[in-house]
Amino acid sequence: MKQLLKSLSVPFIFFAIGINLSSCSSDSGKQRESVVPFKVLHKANVFVISKTGLEFFKSYITSNIEKSNYTPPYYEMAYNLYIPDKPYVNALITFTVDSNGNVIKDRDIIGIPNCKNKPAQYNWQIDKETAINIAKENGLAKGIKEWQVKFIWNPERQFYVWYILSTIREFTGDFGYRGTGKEMIIDPANGEVLAMNDWNIR
Repeated sequence: MKQLLKSLSVPFIFFAIGINLSSCSSDSGKQRESVVPFKVLHKANVFVISKTGLEFFKSYITSNIEKSNYTPPYYEMAYNLYIPDKPYVNALITFTVDSNGNVIKDRDIIGIPNCKNKPAQYNWQIDKETAINIAKENGLAKGIKEWQVKFIWNPERQFYVWYILSTIREFTGDFGYRGTGKEMIIDPANGEVLAMNDWNIR
């Protein structure tokens, strides 16, 4: 852990300097700087790295100061996950820490890929077009309009999936929106169809 903290010190010092410089230019910058103290940010970073590994973190994850918030006594941390050569991997990581940067385990921890311990699960090879083809080959109903296709975090499985939603019927009236259809969940690492379910809004 000491080695990990040492390896993080230089990049995060520059990060902190960058925040301080931006805070001199506007009041909004000062407000953003005050949201998350450096020591809290640093400890939160270490938590993310414990799941992703240092190299993955440095390459694809950045702190999102704009979406991080302070709701006493907790800090709601936000990070961007983005892989340039896989642009469909563009997600928001969120979790909550206390004033010392300790993670609040009984609150949602969303979007942190555990690729340090399960690297094969996060070797995302299935892009959007391939996911759509898999859905077609496995009988997802065409429906009445274009499918909704999203690369999202699945809280139940605790990893990212392709989520494809097909709308079979929909109508709107005085009672509001009503609709039915099918949804398919696909593993973006190997293309396995994990589930196909009915959905309805009544």
